[in-house]
Amino acid sequence: QVHLVESGGGLVQAGGSLRLSCAISRSTFSIPTVGWYRQAPGKQREPVANISAGVTTYADSVKGRFTISRDYDNNVVYLQMDTLKPEDTAVYLCNADESGWVYWGQGTQVTVSS
Repeated sequence: QVHLVESGGGLVQAGGSLRLSCAISRSTFSIPTVGWYRQAPGKQREPVANISAGVTTYADSVKGRFTISRDYDNNVVYLQMDTLKPEDTAVYLCNADESGWVYWGQGTQVTVSS
């Protein structure tokens, strides 16, 4: 079993930055894919960014503004979000895929005001 706990969300003005953290309950060396998703009110959950076997992938809407990284020593995954826009407002959820076993965190709210 893997537990994920997100933190770092909040209220920020458009153009600002936030860094989200996802603390994973055990070593992530056996978890090849970690990532971030988001879900806005009334919308489907969508992928934002992930790292799989060392390769990073981003949604087109966040390319050039968001950066995903992982700290293997401390079992943490980060999402640095810069130049935030009101349309980035959503609950952001951390995801870990351990070769088919998929785990989710509870999410952290990000609100971007115009």
